[in-house]
Amino acid sequence: MSETDRIARAYKDYETSATGRWDSHNPGNQAILAERRRRSRVLLESKGLVPLGERRVLEVGSGRGGELAWLRELGAAPAHLVGIDLLPERVEAARLGFPELEFHAGNAEHLPFPDESFDLLLALTLFSSILDARMAAAVAGEMTRVLRPGAWLLWYDLRVDNPSNPQVRGFAEKQVRALLPSLEGRLDRITLLPPLARRLGPTTRLAYPALASVPSLRSHLIGLLHKPRPS
Repeated sequence: MSETDRIARAYKDYETSATGRWDSHNPGNQAILAERRRRSRVLLESKGLVPLGERRVLEVGSGRGGELAWLRELGAAPAHLVGIDLLPERVEAARLGFPELEFHAGNAEHLPFPDESFDLLLALTLFSSILDARMAAAVAGEMTRVLRPGAWLLWYDLRVDNPSNPQVRGFAEKQVRALLPSLEGRLDRITLLPPLARRLGPTTRLAYPALASVPSLRSHLIGLLHKPRPS
């Protein structure tokens, strides 16, 4: 099985498990998403990127389009929001759900966009799904290629392996730096360990922030990485 076939198969399995660990109605999953969006907004605001306005944005691994569409709340022009995903059925769902946005089906090892054509890229739990190091390097290279000098990449992904899910791998900060050597910026720990967060139930509102304040219980890294302008 090729790496692209393995990834496609894994995501199809995730789709059938939507009422399990990825249930959007689970309070823990809702807290995880809310925390990530809050931090993303703060990061973008800190660099003067909000409102996003006419900035051209690409999400690699855009799925059904929900995260890309959320950027409209940050003032993004819908016509400048672009997504690409490996699974055609997810792209079709995104097009149906958000017809004013632009979605492509394709392998991110070969992005169908010109050099230096985006002001912001999103990589949200993207690279943890790629187990093949050569494929990860190719995707990272393509993302760097289409990013304009002076532009930004919003990174959010696992920093540790998940023993219960062999279809993903963690990227520690050192590995992120090696993957994207030309980009600069700070990475911080975020997200309470999802298996723990999903078990909090009615205590989530109070328990999640308390437990997430413990650095060792944070499973992901988030950061806004900058592509410097040529000197």
